[in-house]
Amino acid sequence: LAPKVPSLCFPSDINECETIPDACKGQMKCYNHYGGYLCLPHTAEVFPAPEPAITPTVTNPCPLGYESQGDSCVDIDECERDEHDCQPSQQCINSLGAFTCQCPDGYRKVGTECIDIDECRYRYCQHRCVNVPGSFSCQCEPGFQLAGNNRSCIDVNECDMGAPCSQRCYNTYGTFLCRCDQGYELGPDGFACNDIDECSYSSYLCQYQCVNEPGKFSCVCPEGYQRQGTRLCQDINECETGEHQCTDTQTCVNIHGRYQCVDSNRCQDPYVQVSENRCVCPVNKPLCRDLPFSIVHRYMSITSERSVPSDIFQIQATSVSPGAYNTFRIRSGDENGDFYIRQINNISAMLVLARAVSGPREYTLDLEMVSVNPLLSYQGSYQTSSALRLSIYVGPHTF
Repeated sequence: LAPKVPSLCFPSDINECETIPDACKGQMKCYNHYGGYLCLPHTAEVFPAPEPAITPTVTNPCPLGYESQGDSCVDIDECERDEHDCQPSQQCINSLGAFTCQCPDGYRKVGTECIDIDECRYRYCQHRCVNVPGSFSCQCEPGFQLAGNNRSCIDVNECDMGAPCSQRCYNTYGTFLCRCDQGYELGPDGFACNDIDECSYSSYLCQYQCVNEPGKFSCVCPEGYQRQGTRLCQDINECETGEHQCTDTQTCVNIHGRYQCVDSNRCQDPYVQVSENRCVCPVNKPLCRDLPFSIVHRYMSITSERSVPSDIFQIQATSVSPGAYNTFRIRSGDENGDFYIRQINNISAMLVLARAVSGPREYTLDLEMVSVNPLLSYQGSYQTSSALRLSIYVGPHTF
């Protein structure tokens, strides 16, 4: 309830010179004036000013912050009447009998001034806090983004947002990693995947030739070979597959990477053919006296640049007379000394490649076995010989 208004009274002057006995002592004379009196010598002259007209003063009978309305006191809204002392940045809030000056959000009142609150001091943000006048903002480290509360930071899945990985992307907490498919390696920038040239790492990946391809490598074989598995090369036997062009009077001989057509009858006069690959020189022919009794034809092939010395063909006697001893030699075809004979025992010897040879090239060697039997001769030793005519084809490729 508003306080009631009290009754009004107006004061009047009291003449102390009349009401106070002996107001002035000695020879002093009492002079009354409004609100008091003076004691002056009798010789003093006083010129009293005209008394001011007494006008009644109106006083507020209500408590501070109220005004009277009839018999009641009503609160004064200083904010509405602009009768406050709030700063322009402050908001005036009316209250009963008074008012308060309120600072905007983000400020606190110090005296009559509003001072910015540094919210970052209170660790409102999970990662980084940036104070601004009257407020603050939260920021996240790279790889994170603000959550819905604008304070917490959640991980960003860069792989779903277009991470610059050229092949595979793996999201991790706060960042991401790029990885490459098999056959590729990660570049210096950490994003691009560069092809690995496997062929440059080793010369043993393929038996013949390595071909680098994007993300992998493959092995190729030369003409006349087919790939066995993924790395080895196997000779194609054209004589068995029928991929040759030999005539009915020729025999197909398979060699490394190709084939050779040879005459089915390779016996030259005075020799006569007695089987598919064997020629005999009859003893009744005078020309046969100084020639091997028989010649057997054989064929083989070797690769180029074969390591040397290398055993390549073994000669084995098929029949030996009792008491005979045998020697082996290269009768013809080795004018450059690329081969030599290493005798193993009385009935066998080994043809050895003495020097590395390159192909394609063909050798025809007559390997002779000379048999001497003292028991079959009454005047000197009995001697006979047989030859193996070996055709050696040197392939064009090295394995």
